[in-house]
Amino acid sequence: MTLARRTETSPIVTLPSEARLEALNLALEKATPTEIIREAAASAGAGRLCLVSSFGTESAVLIAFMAQVDPSIPVVFLDTGWLFEETLAYRDTLTAQLGLTGVRTLQPDAARLAELDAERDLWFSDPDACCRIRKVEPLARALAGFDAWLNGRKRYQGGLRADIPVVERDGARLKFNPLANLGREEVEAAHKRFGLPDHPLLAKGFNSVGCMPCTSRASGAEGARAGRWRGQAKTECGIHTLLNTVDR
Repeated sequence: MTLARRTETSPIVTLPSEARLEALNLALEKATPTEIIREAAASAGAGRLCLVSSFGTESAVLIAFMAQVDPSIPVVFLDTGWLFEETLAYRDTLTAQLGLTGVRTLQPDAARLAELDAERDLWFSDPDACCRIRKVEPLARALAGFDAWLNGRKRYQGGLRADIPVVERDGARLKFNPLANLGREEVEAAHKRFGLPDHPLLAKGFNSVGCMPCTSRASGAEGARAGRWRGQAKTECGIHTLLNTVDR
């Protein structure tokens, strides 16, 4: 069930009605990740789909599925200025191993950082604002050139992710979650089948990796994202909880 594609006279993909979106989700609920990615690519049209990745501990499997479909699909990577060096190295390792040709590393706006985080302590005083200027705003600018995007959230991660659909609206575009309906065991099996390396910090007890100041080790008995923003009510950076409404 392919959605209307972009044309030369239409700057964005025609967003489906609620009924069509529901029907598409029903059709894709038991689809494989590659089938979902192919649907996303067909729906968006040539050059209008991207994948957004943190190159964290659970990122490799989605990127590998994407590379099976088309390794030239742009991969948007947000370098917040607070990332672990191991994450940057992992990006380079996966890029080479999977033959990715469209990785785009984006950084926050320097003027915004100088205005709001000149002392580099915003992560401590206002972590939501820190995520906004280092992740949400740069991603909004990056997505302005695309009609649909892929991300690696899974329902088994719990919290706000427990009920995510396979495809959803995200402001002026569609967001596809190709791994939404997979269990942890299936993701781990795919990781092994693709022969993917682990993130270097996984063996050191970091089950989920984000920015250095807001990431800590977590025990095996804790949830997959227990080490993110530990001790705070915050569980998401904002790129998945705020609709992107960038003017196209």
